[in-house]
Amino acid sequence: MGKTGAAFSTLLLALTLSAWAQNSGSSMDMPHGNGSMNDMPGMNHDMPGMNEPGSEHAMESMSSRHMDMGAHMKMTALRKPEPGDQQKADQVVAAARQVAGKYKDYKVALADGFVIFHPELPQKQYHFTNRKNAFRAIFTFDPQHPTSLLYEKQGTGYKLVGVMYTAPRNFTEDDLNARIPLSVAQWHAHVNFCVPPRGKRAGMFGPNPQFGFRGSISTKAECDEAGGIFLPQVFGWMVHVYPFEQKQEDIWSVERQGHSHMD
Repeated sequence: MGKTGAAFSTLLLALTLSAWAQNSGSSMDMPHGNGSMNDMPGMNHDMPGMNEPGSEHAMESMSSRHMDMGAHMKMTALRKPEPGDQQKADQVVAAARQVAGKYKDYKVALADGFVIFHPELPQKQYHFTNRKNAFRAIFTFDPQHPTSLLYEKQGTGYKLVGVMYTAPRNFTEDDLNARIPLSVAQWHAHVNFCVPPRGKRAGMFGPNPQFGFRGSISTKAECDEAGGIFLPQVFGWMVHVYPFEQKQEDIWSVERQGHSHMD
C-alpha cells in the first residue's frame, strides 16, 4: 500500500470511529497529527480540531465575510461589535505574533512537539499540531499555545503563515465568543460528512467526488442511500489567525481559512 493509500486507510478508520462515537453518544474530536493511530485520544475525550486529509482547506471588507462556505463547512455568525471586543481580539493577535515569531523555523516547531499532518500529501496549508495544546484547548483558551501552526510548502522546507486555535465541537457560539469575539473572528466547523463504503473510497479524492469533504452528498438521507456513514459534524471548532498580515480582514480572513480546507 502506497503512502496515499495508507493515509486514506487512516482517514477512513478515524472517521468510522468518529461515527461510532457520535452514534453511541461519546465524543471524539481529534487534532491534526501524523495520521497514525497513536494520535487518537480516548473515546471519552473531546479533542478539538480535525485529523484528516479532507482538512486541506484577503477579504475586501468586513461585510463580505458572510460568504457561502458550501455544504460541508459552517461558520459562526458575525456579531455586532461590543465594547472591548477589538481589544480582546488584538490581544489574541499579539500572542499569535509572538508564537509565530518563535516558530518561523519549522524545525523549532518539530523540536517542540508539533507534528506535521501528512507531509506526503499535497496541501495548500500544512498543519503542524501539538497534541498537548489540543488537549489544553478543551478546557481553557491560551493564545500562547495554539493547537496547530499553519505552514505553506517552500522548496524543501515550510514557511509559517498562521496559527490555528480549536474548541470542542459541543461549544455554543457564546462559548466561542468568550474565547475570541465573534464580531471580529468567525470560527468554522466541518459538517455533513459522508464516509464512503468499501469499494467507493478512491473517488473521495478524485474529480467530482460523491463522498468526503468535497463530496456532493450533504444529507443523511443521501448518505444512507449511497451506503455511507453520515457524520453531522467532524471534529471540533477551528479558527485561523494570520498574524503577519496588517489589515483586520486579512488577519482573520474567512476566505483564506475556507479555501485552505476546500482543495
